[in-house]
Amino acid sequence: MNAVVENKAGEIEGQMQETGRRARVASRALARADTGVKNAALLAIAQIIEDRADALTAENRKDLEAGEQNGLEAALLDRLAFTPERIAVMAEGLRQIAALPDPVGAISDLNYRPSGIQVGRMRVPLGVIGIIYESRPNVTVDAAGLCLKSGNACILRGGSEAFHSNRALADGIRAGLEQAGLPGDAVQVVGTTDRAAVGALLRMKEHVDVIVPRGGKGLIARVSEESLIPVIKHLDGVCHVYVDDGADPGKALKVAVNAKTQRYGTCNTMETLLVSRHVAAEMLPVLADAFVEKGVELRGCESTRAIVSGIAEATEQDWTEEYLAPVLAIRVVDGLDAAIEHINTYGSHHTDSIVTEDYGRARRFLREVDSSSVMVNASTRFADGFEYGLGAEIGISTDKLHARGPVGLEGLTTLKYIVLGDGHVRE
Repeated sequence: MNAVVENKAGEIEGQMQETGRRARVASRALARADTGVKNAALLAIAQIIEDRADALTAENRKDLEAGEQNGLEAALLDRLAFTPERIAVMAEGLRQIAALPDPVGAISDLNYRPSGIQVGRMRVPLGVIGIIYESRPNVTVDAAGLCLKSGNACILRGGSEAFHSNRALADGIRAGLEQAGLPGDAVQVVGTTDRAAVGALLRMKEHVDVIVPRGGKGLIARVSEESLIPVIKHLDGVCHVYVDDGADPGKALKVAVNAKTQRYGTCNTMETLLVSRHVAAEMLPVLADAFVEKGVELRGCESTRAIVSGIAEATEQDWTEEYLAPVLAIRVVDGLDAAIEHINTYGSHHTDSIVTEDYGRARRFLREVDSSSVMVNASTRFADGFEYGLGAEIGISTDKLHARGPVGLEGLTTLKYIVLGDGHVRE
């Protein structure tokens, strides 16, 4: 029995190594492809997806039927399902990526040095990107499009629940790449649902330059612990809004309610509301009524519960909890210093906002809160690649290296120094 398991593991390892080798070769062709060719590939893939809508739906139906048999929750089945509208959105997303500026080859900071040489920096692709994700097959198209436009080859490992859907999309993507004269191996979808393939991918540092996990905490934790390759990721979205005593009450109500209730299941949704003690008696009853009206369960500190009756007591765990649900923790703090201290202690370095009309406090908050996105008088729900003008995103990073915040095309590239001379030699 052990020999059989070892043989299977060895076979998967070999398959993944071959996938990585082919991706590396394809990445070199993509790195030198001009913008017009990459855009032609994106537009070809978009057209193929639309032309193959019926075939994609048929393959997707196999995944839905398997999911129902395996007891997949209704919400997950809904995320998995292809509809005519979702297929159209996938195609339109590729066309939008084609319309974005190409970051590859852009030269910045070009300056003459005393020696007479010019020194600058050029933006170049990362190389090969491994992306591991769950459930939604539209991620296959989004990831492929972003990697293609930024000049990177990619290896995509989707969830087993979307196996047939992802494989059908991969066939269309390959056809579009080859139609434009680019190697089909530039985008490869792992052809097995065996979890051993994930482990193999995370060890392929000779073939893969960066790993991007998209999914739940379990997946991201595993990737972070096991990967021998640099990872772009975030584990939690414990986001805060701090209502300062210099806040405009109307703005505070509008921002806080939107940050929590516009959508509950996203990583940029507020999970903890902080309120300055100087305005707590005035603001908390108004805020609490608005949240209760929206069906949000409130959990508060001792000071909060003294002002707003009938809400649950917040525990220490609540300050670090990513609810992804209509639940909100509320804490009264002594002022700006206490708010910043709470956020930097309990937050996940994702997105945090202050509501204030005090310019000095706003500047301090921006400077001192250690998060990938820090906002003034704006809802945390704006922390998104599209809203930031990136066009699209591969994910959001709470790391400090290499990318931080929403990761778009520029985040999938890096910089190298370039030197321009005219026969210059160093004396």
